Amino acid sequence: MLNLTETVLVITKPKYTLVPLLTVLFLISYGLMTLLIVEQGRTIDSQRYLIQQLFGDSSQLTALQGKAIQKQRAEAQAQAEAKAHSQAQTPSSQATPRDNAKSDRKARKFRRPAPQKPPTDASDTADERRTLISI
Repeated sequence: MLNLTETVLVITKPKYTLVPLLTVLFLISYGLMTLLIVEQGRTIDSQRYLIQQLFGDSSQLTALQGKAIQKQRAEAQAQAEAKAHSQAQTPSSQATPRDNAKSDRKARKFRRPAPQKPPTDASDTADERRTLISI
């Protein structure tokens, strides 16, 4: 028989859970991720600033190149006008046939003749009476 006066002792095992350790690791990982996001934002902002600076420099360089080209064209035009003006003042009676022949050779040297077109066959020409015109 059982004795009712005896007490039953139940020994419970201590629960060792990893919840506190996991919580700490979770907080550390979120902190590192936040730090990464902040650094990426700074990098993007610095790259944006650099791109804006380069764009400004590029536009200034383009403007300078445009001014230089305009200056060169103006100088070339002024030289051409001065040359044309000096040639117009010289009388043509002083020019010798030898000078004219030299200038003709120089002109022919720089001009290339246009290529000749082959003749078209009669069968290639379209009959204009049968051409459909639609609007």
